[in-house]
Amino acid sequence: MPPPKLADLSYLQVVDLCDNVDLRRDAPDFLYDAKFDVTEQLIPFALTEDIDSPIIGLLRPPIVKELIADNARNRQQGTPEVWNLRLEPSEHRTLSNGRSVGPCISFQSWLDDHEKRTAAMKEICERWRDTGLFSEVCGPTKWRNEMYPIYADPFGAHDHPTAPLPDRPLNYVFEMERSACALFGVITYGVHMTIYEHNVDDDGQTNLKIWVPTRALTKPTWPGFLDNTVAGGIPSGMSPFESLVKECMEEASLPDHVVRKHIKAVGAISYTIRTTKGWLQPEVEYVYDLVIPPNSDPALFQPKPLDGEVESFELMSQERVIKELRAGQFKPNCGMVLIDLFIRLGIITPDNEPDFMKIVTRLHGQFDYSKWKQ
Repeated sequence: MPPPKLADLSYLQVVDLCDNVDLRRDAPDFLYDAKFDVTEQLIPFALTEDIDSPIIGLLRPPIVKELIADNARNRQQGTPEVWNLRLEPSEHRTLSNGRSVGPCISFQSWLDDHEKRTAAMKEICERWRDTGLFSEVCGPTKWRNEMYPIYADPFGAHDHPTAPLPDRPLNYVFEMERSACALFGVITYGVHMTIYEHNVDDDGQTNLKIWVPTRALTKPTWPGFLDNTVAGGIPSGMSPFESLVKECMEEASLPDHVVRKHIKAVGAISYTIRTTKGWLQPEVEYVYDLVIPPNSDPALFQPKPLDGEVESFELMSQERVIKELRAGQFKPNCGMVLIDLFIRLGIITPDNEPDFMKIVTRLHGQFDYSKWKQ
């Protein structure tokens, strides 16, 4: 069957543009993506050498090769090796309960706190940047100079050494440069907000209008595509809410007092996207709404470009948004956020969408996380 024309994309196919990884373990020691290359083995990236260590990422063969080379470089220089490499069949172990432990890469035991791990990741990522390795991902033009937090439990607390939670061990285990996260297949976190007008007339017809930005052509990712009204990553040490407040001013010139009064947390979406360069990026996006109150001054809620990341904003009708969405004009994860909005507003329902349950479950996936570790 030929691939669908972009103008013919169903809502499920819009989801497929973003959540486009299918992890499989047909053999105990071999993890792969059935939608990409069934011969490419993905190696779990663990926090420590311990058998029950949390798995924090998935490593593709080019990265495994460089980590092996990094250990050799450190041996040659007489400095401690950073990586514990369990790759050869003889190194695999079977536990007393019969469970087989397959290939894995982790930090060496001397990297036993978040500061040491952060320093090690900083050194290798900056060296790759400066030498031009993986320049299409973390080279000088892609470098974000923004640190992202990595957690032992990707579904756990967003804590930080500067703000630990009482009576709980830190879930935060280190931080690393944003642009390099996809190289290590670690889970990242962001915020997406939609500003919209939503009115129902006397005949029960819904009138929905959404503020939609066009991404600047200078953006390092998805230039010129349509986006959610405000979106951005969550920097290390900052809460989702405060990250959104920051992005609202930086991207859309929305004043602090307006945002804090009117935005509402409405959930999250999660997915794993393989980038156009082939890298794995599991992501969680916390979702917020800002509904423009009836009879309010619309100018107060009108976004305007500020930091150069947005070309322009346009107040689009529901019909126009759906047309652009089905034409593949939205950045993939923004399409997921819009579909989530349409479900919450009753625009997409079990009665009018035959793939409703497939869509709902795909919007809230768990990255096939149970397959990351045997």
